[in-house]
This record gives sequence, structure tokens and C-alpha cells, in this order.
Amino acid sequence: MSRVGRMPITVPPGVVVKMKGSEVTVTGPKGELCRRFNQAMSITLSDNNLVVSRPSDNKEHRSLHGLTRTLLANMVEGVAKGFEKNLEIVGVGYRAEKVGDKLVFRVGFSHLVEISPLPGVSLDTEGANRIKVTGINKEVVGEMAAEIRAIRPPDAYKGKGIRYLGEQIRLKPGKGKQSSG
Repeated sequence: MSRVGRMPITVPPGVVVKMKGSEVTVTGPKGELCRRFNQAMSITLSDNNLVVSRPSDNKEHRSLHGLTRTLLANMVEGVAKGFEKNLEIVGVGYRAEKVGDKLVFRVGFSHLVEISPLPGVSLDTEGANRIKVTGINKEVVGEMAAEIRAIRPPDAYKGKGIRYLGEQIRLKPGKGKQSSG
């Protein structure tokens, strides 16, 4: 049996879970998320615990078991606490600034790069070189952070660019000196 799939999900106080067929709606202090799951998976709510079970041990049901449980847990955590991804900009003259709800990047191109937030995501800057992406849907927050990082991924030789906070970049050695011989 799936180790992830059989763990119960504790529903914190202030979070309401409604199930209608295969559609689950989770409402909390941060907002509301709705998602349709595979009809083969049975989701039950008892004593503030959500439990996902599968009908059989065939390969499709085994793979859906852990996935369904993880998606449900992310929905519950998102409406209760929310999700956050932090990025940092490394490089001389590289910076970001907030204009309205958009972010404007100066990252070594001849032009400015503007990014609009996806629905349900908010973008903030901390100083000129830190970006905070927040929202209740983990999938959308990660997608937005990946879009921002893709503007100028870290350079393999100097390490300049946009990276996740705490991301380790392995720098390649340059050409170096040639020995005369």
C-alpha cells in the first residue's frame, strides 16, 4: 500500500471541506480551492481527518492514491497557511521593481522585462534583488516562480541571473591559462 496515500490529512480549525461526487472544495481563511479528482479514489472526511483510499491494487489505482492524497493536502495547507517561493537576483546592475501589480526586471538585456502575476498569485520585492511569490495554490506559485527564473537563469560561469533563494549553482571553470611548451 502507498506510504503517502494512506496517511490521513488533518483539517485545521477554520478550514471547511465540501465533497460533491469527485469534486472537492476546500475553504479557509486565505481563500477557496476546488479540484476534481479521479472517481476511482474514495475520499472520506471523519473527525477532521481526510482519508484517501483506492479500490484495488492495479497500477493505475496505486499511482493515483498518493497523488490524490498529496493534492488534497496541498489544498488544505494552501487555504490555511498559503505557499511562498523566494527568488534572488545576482549580478551587477540586475534588479527588479514593482510597478502596480507587475514586476519590471533589469537583468542585462537592452530592454526591460515586465511580468504580470498569474491569477491567484501576488508578487512582492524585498529590496532590489529579492522577489517573493505568494498564493494559495502550490502549483500556480511554483509555475510563476519558474517563469520568473526563466527570464535570466543563472549563468554557469559567473553565477549571474535569477535563482531560487538558497539554490546552489555549480560554477564551471573558465579557460584558464595555457601552458607554453
